[in-house]
Amino acid sequence: MGIATYALTASAQFGGFGGGFGGGGFGGFGQRQQEPPRSTQGAFTTRQYRNYFLECGYTQKQVDQKLQEVFNDVFTGPHKCYFEVDGNMAYISDVKNRDVRTEGMSYGMMIAVQFDRKDIFDKLWRWCEKYMHHHDGPLDGYFAWSCRTDGTRNSSGPASDGELYYVTSLIFASNRWGNDGEFNYLAEAQNILNKSMMKVGMNNTAPLINLEHKLITFTPDPGGYQYTDPSYNIPAFYEVWARWANDGRSRFWYACADSARAYLHRCINPQTGLNPDYSNFDGSVRGGWGGADNFRFDSWRVPMNIALDYNWSRDDKEWQENYANTIQNFLYKEGVKTFVDQYTLDGKRPQNPMRAGSFPPALRHTIGFCATAAAVSLAATHDKSKEFVKHFWETPLAPLEDGFFDEYYDSLLRLFAFMHLSGKYQIIFPKEG
Repeated sequence: MGIATYALTASAQFGGFGGGFGGGGFGGFGQRQQEPPRSTQGAFTTRQYRNYFLECGYTQKQVDQKLQEVFNDVFTGPHKCYFEVDGNMAYISDVKNRDVRTEGMSYGMMIAVQFDRKDIFDKLWRWCEKYMHHHDGPLDGYFAWSCRTDGTRNSSGPASDGELYYVTSLIFASNRWGNDGEFNYLAEAQNILNKSMMKVGMNNTAPLINLEHKLITFTPDPGGYQYTDPSYNIPAFYEVWARWANDGRSRFWYACADSARAYLHRCINPQTGLNPDYSNFDGSVRGGWGGADNFRFDSWRVPMNIALDYNWSRDDKEWQENYANTIQNFLYKEGVKTFVDQYTLDGKRPQNPMRAGSFPPALRHTIGFCATAAAVSLAATHDKSKEFVKHFWETPLAPLEDGFFDEYYDSLLRLFAFMHLSGKYQIIFPKEG
């Protein structure tokens, strides 16, 4: 479907905010009319977080020490991917590809606000503002997804997951630190959302969210608007937007959360728990170039994202528990210490693995996927989960036998997983009073 076919007014696309969504267009989803949402079990209601490491026999002192070590590996250690420049700015680099990506920058901002590190958050945001943020033209409000470490843009186009994390981390920053300092964090988040919604019907750009399907786009442009990346679909982030973005679209964001949950049902293989890197909105694989119909690098994030939604919202509890059991059962058969990082959706090892940076194509047991396979233990209901968590705890961030080492993607996913499993990846509520 081309851009011209969805060039409707925002009011028509959203069904009119004043009257709510109603209707049956969501197949039972999107019927929410009141706040807060349905769940009474997730952290949005309970504000409680499970420390899975304690259940595996580690002490709180060990957990705190380990989490700090993993944080230091990203930000200060010899294999860090965080670099400060010009005194008051910083970037996170995909070291093996020698660039700076909105993915890593927005991940860094989310980590910083979770750890209450306003200094790191603001340094990253200043770099984003100076080098990545489009302040005018058709892409106004979006961010160039890849830059060199000196700030020169490799590509001007945005990738939707960067904006997804920017908005959520900025809202959390607003809730945690307020908006009276150098940055009005909430206004920055609203600017991204509002500028995105102004791009309906434009020739060379589009909204972050496909308005027909209420799902995040792969890229907000005419091509990427037609499909999505399963790992970009994080329903709980929309729940954050619905509560605290204050952009007048709460019902729409709640509907997007429900649509994302329904989409994940469609795109994940029910026998293996594996999903493609990219897919159509109906869940079918994209096929064609690059092995996008296989489970590979982007796909690793899906187990952790589902664990996050389970932990924070729990609106899809039964399905998410079954999913966690299913993917861990599959990987358990492959071997907790030997499962590889790429599969076909039916669980076979692909004959032509995807290359990672400049390293030769190979199937590896990588720490990044070990991390997310362990993180989904938060939603699992079987004892196998402890084996994944203990293996993850014991696996160092170090080169593999063939020399492969990724101090960026593997390291960031490792930190996120430690945050999840220690109960330190939390919803940041506004300060009371």
